[in-house]
Parts: sequence; structure tokens; C-alpha cells
Amino acid sequence: MHHSVSAVLLFFLLIGEGTALAQSPASPVGLSVRRIELVSDDAQQEAEVAVSPGLSTVFLFDSEVSREGLTLEGRERFVMVDAGLNTLRLVPSEKISAGERLKLTVRFQDGAAPASATFVLVAHPARSEALVEVYRRKRGVETYQEEVRQARIEAEKCREENARLRAERSAPDGVTGLIATSVMDGRGIDFRDVTKGVTEGPGRVADKHYVRTYRTARRVAVEVGLVHVGDAQPWTAAGAMLRSKGNEELKVLRVWQSGPVAPGPALQRVVVEAEFASETPQGPFTLKLWDADGRRTATLGNVTFP
Repeated sequence: MHHSVSAVLLFFLLIGEGTALAQSPASPVGLSVRRIELVSDDAQQEAEVAVSPGLSTVFLFDSEVSREGLTLEGRERFVMVDAGLNTLRLVPSEKISAGERLKLTVRFQDGAAPASATFVLVAHPARSEALVEVYRRKRGVETYQEEVRQARIEAEKCREENARLRAERSAPDGVTGLIATSVMDGRGIDFRDVTKGVTEGPGRVADKHYVRTYRTARRVAVEVGLVHVGDAQPWTAAGAMLRSKGNEELKVLRVWQSGPVAPGPALQRVVVEAEFASETPQGPFTLKLWDADGRRTATLGNVTFP
């Protein structure tokens, strides 16, 4: 761990200048609990539910469901399908492909309408909906009150995020901007080359040339040098996730890429900047990068910070 003026300049020149081909806000805003109300006619639409490899998605029904009446397309792509009378827990495996759409149908035991419900599970490389409440009967006032409470919390988070973005936009560029926004907070930037220890996941769209990590008082960043591999099509990162083995997920603030990873010897740089809540981010972390439609991903494991 050491402070380096060149590291400071390199890191913030990377995210402050050049062609920013991909920028990602924090994880998508949404309520912590998804609520779906079924209707009794034939016009019931198939609700889409996000799932992700290794992450649980739990359905909670207000009516008892038939375990025998459960049908799940691509069941072999799930490491867990645990059905109870009122619950269903799904955990996709790494076999599921980003962007894949699989139908899930459940049938209810009481014979009332609607007799069944169908959902479309949409695979995402890093995001999933943890809890989905499904209502056939009229919802109670309490559930609406809770939904309003959660919406207010999310709205407050959005206001805080907007205030942060406005403050950063109005700040000067370069090192002066770091001082003005208190990103360094008097400590500078710690730098570490972690290339040798980082592992690459299967199905990669590019080869890593180097991996460097940075840490300030309140933020971390990963810089990855990528080169084209095989016959892969040009690729640009549109989103990113940093998650620890303990399931701590850092808040990604932006993703920057110097240019598309394309055939040829040219090396492209990707920088992922994130915010951490704890005093020191507890690693190692897995870094996942995905393109605009989420179908082509790059995964790096054992990423550590200074």
C-alpha cells in the first residue's frame, strides 16, 4: 500500500477525460419487495421477474399452490427449486445465460380464479429480485402502506443521489475536483497491482492484460486493461457489479471505457468506480461487467483493494 502522485493523476484522468463510452449509475432503483396482483380474467399479463446466477428469488403467495402443478422451463439451469405451500425459492446456476427468458407457471389448489399464474424469469448477470409477493385476493391496507413507505425511502435515496451528482458536476476537474468534493479527504489514493491474483470467469469476451485497484477515503476503483480474444464481436461495458464473498455489494457510481474491445492488438481500459459504506471494503470481490443488453459478460474474481 502506498500513495502515488502518478496513480492519482492516472486514475482521475481516466474517469475525467477522454471518450466515456459507458457510464453506469448505481444499481437500478426499485422497491425492495416486488408486489404482483393477479386478475381473474384472461387478460392477465405475464410479469417479468429478474433472476441471477447464485442469487435467491423467493415468491410468496397469498394462496396455497400445487407442487405438482409447478412447471419451470429450463429447470436444469437452477441449483435450487424449493416449493412450499405458499412459497417458492429459486436459485439459478451459472448455466443460465444473461438475457435468457424462462417461463414459470404455478397452479393454485383452491380452484378459484385465476387458477394459475405465469411469470417470465429474465436472467441478468448480477441483479435479481429477492422477494416477489403474489396476490390473488384484494390486498390489505397494510401492504399499500408499506409500499408507500418503501417508495418514500427510494425517493429520498434518489434525492440524495441527485444532490451528489449536482455537487460533482459543479466541481472543477482533475485533482482540484478531488479536493473540492472531499473524495480524498486528506489521505490521497492507495494503489495496488492485483493482476497476478485475479482470476477470469468462463465465457469471457476479452482477456485481461492487467488489473489495478485504487482506494480513497470514501471510494474504490478497479482499472482493467482488456484485449480482444478469439472471434468475439466488439464489446463495450455498460454496467458493473462488485460483490464480496460475504455478499456485500458496493455501490457502483460509474463505468468508463476508453473504447470498444475489438479485433486487433489495441488494449482498452475499463474503470469501475464504487462507494463503500464500511470503513474498509472487505474482500476479495468479484467484478462483473456486462454490455448494453446484458448478454455478454466479463467476470474477474479475487479482486482486492489496498
